Amino acid sequence: MLCLAAVLVGLAGVALVGNDFRYVQRAVTIDGPAGRLDGVLTSPADGPVRGLVLMVHGDGPVDATQGGLYAPWFEAAADAGYVTLSWSKPGVGASEGDWLAQSMDDRAEEVGAALDWAHDQGDLPVDTVVLWGASQAGWVVPKVVAARPDVDAVVAVGTAVSWLRQGRYNLLAELDHRGVDPEERAGALARSDETRALLRRGASFDEYREQTTDPEPMTAERWGFVLRNVRSDATDDLRAASARDIPVHLMIGTGDRNVDVDETESAYREAFGTRLSVERLRAAHSLARPVMEDVPAVGLVTAVVWPRALLAPGALESYREFLASAAP
Repeated sequence: MLCLAAVLVGLAGVALVGNDFRYVQRAVTIDGPAGRLDGVLTSPADGPVRGLVLMVHGDGPVDATQGGLYAPWFEAAADAGYVTLSWSKPGVGASEGDWLAQSMDDRAEEVGAALDWAHDQGDLPVDTVVLWGASQAGWVVPKVVAARPDVDAVVAVGTAVSWLRQGRYNLLAELDHRGVDPEERAGALARSDETRALLRRGASFDEYREQTTDPEPMTAERWGFVLRNVRSDATDDLRAASARDIPVHLMIGTGDRNVDVDETESAYREAFGTRLSVERLRAAHSLARPVMEDVPAVGLVTAVVWPRALLAPGALESYREFLASAAP
């Protein structure tokens, strides 16, 4: 018992050190299109302030700090002299609204509202504004860039191009990773085809539930969200965004099973040309080290004890260096 107690005390001490980040943070409230958004503003603890990063989340009910997992990103930005603004999605935490009721256009409008809020504060470094967007944000950020002359750079993390192609890629990659037998593979593809056919013809939730053979069917709210966004394709928005002539930094994991990163890189290179920089990392979709996603227990302990180690080597350095180059 004494040995166990000593280990627990030791781990607690390591966790305190590992979660001691080089920034200061305060809660903020943003006026969003659908109501109040609960956010956090993270600033450098000292030194000059050079710009502002807005965090644009991926899919799911994400809060302002991604359950604390954004802390290393906040710290890297602070080290580069950037303030970071992040907020909980509508309906998450104290944020009003419902993220499942949003379209990608709605999400882009929300980012614009957050940027307007930042301008209105009068004390934030809005002369250089960077959008950081992960995963699903790939269908949001280009819309904002094309519409807003006050965005100066983009960091895209594991973003996709086509919703439908991304979904099929993810399914095939997961089946391959699990090494399923041909019968299970055929069944999974057949169920996916059924769902895709229903989505293409705009089937109601009742029709979906009557016909689906999926052992884990979507809820009515999720079905509505997917139905609203399933035709999302970033190609045209990327081309429109490219007219802004701003630097874009694409960060992708070679072990990403969610997104076809080769397709993403090709689409971004076609759109942005020499203004695009690409960082390929030995990482999963979130840019975490692959073991963090493949062995959940390892990821959990690392997140608690030393969250900086969650991300693949070089990820935070690449982010920090790009931010430093984006500000005058």
